[in-house]
Amino acid sequence: MKKVFNITGGIGVVLLLMIFMIVPRAQAVIDGVSGTTFNLTARDGFISTPDGGSVYAWGYALNGGVMQYPGPTLILNEGDTITITLTNELPASAGNVSIVFPGHSVQEIGGSAGIAAREALPGGTVTYRIKANNPGTYYYQSGTRPDIQVSMGLVGAMIIRPWTFDPANPTAYNHPDSSYDHEYLFFLTEMDLNIHEAAYKKYACNENVQIDTNSFFPVYWFINGRCAPDTMFPAGAPWLPNQPYNCRPRLRPGEKLLMRMIGAGRDLHPFHHHGNNSLVIARDGRLLESLPGSGPDMAVSEFTLTVPPGGTIDAIFEWTGAGLGWDIYGHEQDIDIAPEGNFPGAEDVDHNGDGIFDSVAMEPNEYASDHGKPFPVVLPDESEMAFGGLYSGSPFLGAAGSLPPGEGGLNMFGGFAYMWHSHNEKEMTNNDIFPGGMMTQCLVEPPGTPIP
Repeated sequence: MKKVFNITGGIGVVLLLMIFMIVPRAQAVIDGVSGTTFNLTARDGFISTPDGGSVYAWGYALNGGVMQYPGPTLILNEGDTITITLTNELPASAGNVSIVFPGHSVQEIGGSAGIAAREALPGGTVTYRIKANNPGTYYYQSGTRPDIQVSMGLVGAMIIRPWTFDPANPTAYNHPDSSYDHEYLFFLTEMDLNIHEAAYKKYACNENVQIDTNSFFPVYWFINGRCAPDTMFPAGAPWLPNQPYNCRPRLRPGEKLLMRMIGAGRDLHPFHHHGNNSLVIARDGRLLESLPGSGPDMAVSEFTLTVPPGGTIDAIFEWTGAGLGWDIYGHEQDIDIAPEGNFPGAEDVDHNGDGIFDSVAMEPNEYASDHGKPFPVVLPDESEMAFGGLYSGSPFLGAAGSLPPGEGGLNMFGGFAYMWHSHNEKEMTNNDIFPGGMMTQCLVEPPGTPIP
């Protein structure tokens, strides 16, 4: 019998090495499929975990392809009528399957009546039509035996773009205060291996076993269907055929990064982003505004984002280095020595108000109060330091420094790396092996760096 999972020994060191061997690559626009008509198929397959596991799971496949965990991200336009046809190719003993779309009215065609939605019989189909009436971040999931089917992976994200959407100047909602430069999806789930092992025996091997969904005890935690460090590998990586989505946020100083958060599992996950607070502008696809058209005037600044199960959050993250107390670019004040009467000249500016005029220009969106301020500590000798793959050799943004042979090299533009992760410490493991789980790295890149 094929094993549900196979944990290999001695991999802790390998994981530590892998986490520093990741080329900084990410999508500035969320991966997904656009349109008004979608054909989804519920089927089984296997997903991979970074500790060597192969886990039996269910997922929605697009156009007869392989099952995905999570299902295809559907990117829709406000005002469109969307048609989704679901085909049931799960093992026949698994019974019916369906889709529900929280926050939307649905017209259902065909299939069999179910408790939450009309369902596709084994080998059968059912069609759903929804009107994309409100922009925002949403999700979809099975409405049939969700204690088993959602836990097994029948979930997916749905994003509705506003009718005013302009790709050159994108907004999350129909208001300029929801504008952003880059967007990333954070689809948060967890997995109890006991449920998956029992489902494999019961449905794939036809063994007479019971599936206990009450004693829920997850040991894997995912962002977009991957555990760290797989979260940071490229989207569509061929060695992860059933987990096509990554999570590798990148931005430049002063830019706005839209975090689309979805709590798609059973547990609540406190997700923390180092480096700055974020501004929560919407919840459950509704802008936090006091009156229609006022914009997110009720937005909340958060240190850690906590999205409840079945909920969504849209938050804006920005970073300039404000308040660090030193010049992140390593600018030195170039005091102009000019003939008496010509100083300060037009090129000389007291950028930070310290009474010293200099002619060193600021970078775009640089925090002026720290311009020219020296780095506050002396770095230890190289022989006394440990180097990660994302360290450029310099404490300054956009700069490279001296590194020992074979160290670093994965931060080609000299960015600043911040760990973004669950603040529940156990959720940063892969079946009790650290590091892993619900974690990724955000890279603040210097001005001018290309972000695809």
